[in-house]
Amino acid sequence: MNNKTLSLKNILEAVLLVADKPMTIKKMMMLFDEQERPSAKLLSDALTELQRESTTRSIELKEVAGGFRFQTKQDYAPWLKKLSTERPPRYSRALLETLALIAYRQPITRAEIEAIRGVAVRSQIIKILLEREWIKVVGHRDVPGKPALLGTTRFFLDYFNLQSLNQLPTLEELQDVMLTNVQANTVDTAFEAVTTKQPVAVVE
Repeated sequence: MNNKTLSLKNILEAVLLVADKPMTIKKMMMLFDEQERPSAKLLSDALTELQRESTTRSIELKEVAGGFRFQTKQDYAPWLKKLSTERPPRYSRALLETLALIAYRQPITRAEIEAIRGVAVRSQIIKILLEREWIKVVGHRDVPGKPALLGTTRFFLDYFNLQSLNQLPTLEELQDVMLTNVQANTVDTAFEAVTTKQPVAVVE
């Protein structure tokens, strides 16, 4: 690898360590002046090299729906979660089941979710999912009352480390992932600005 690529790799590493959200190659390209702007191919090669190097480190370069980000590997969660004074969010099984149905049956209405689950979906559950930006209203069903159609967001994919809906596991596996998935937190120092993870507590 030549010096130019090495310099580019170091720039990208620094940028991704402090970025507060995933970055696409297009956004990374815009960080450079026009006369010095690297090609998408050169950026992609540098990112590939960073991913290769991170295989032996405590952090990994992950590609999700929103782009690329550095995050700590989940193996280190038992130590990193002690850095946070906040308690992990608590989600009910009903909320996670509702989210799973939206992910797999989208677009879907609240009434359709209730018909599948056999119980009413509390308004608070939909409110929480909307506030977390895991779901959004993607349209309205063309029936009396025009009920809202719900679907997942790109942030949902980023949160669960997915690049697209095509990567969703089976419904049963997804529910397991949701029960054990971790809450993203940003370490509050520039040098250590990587995504850490904490277990999500589940309320029966």
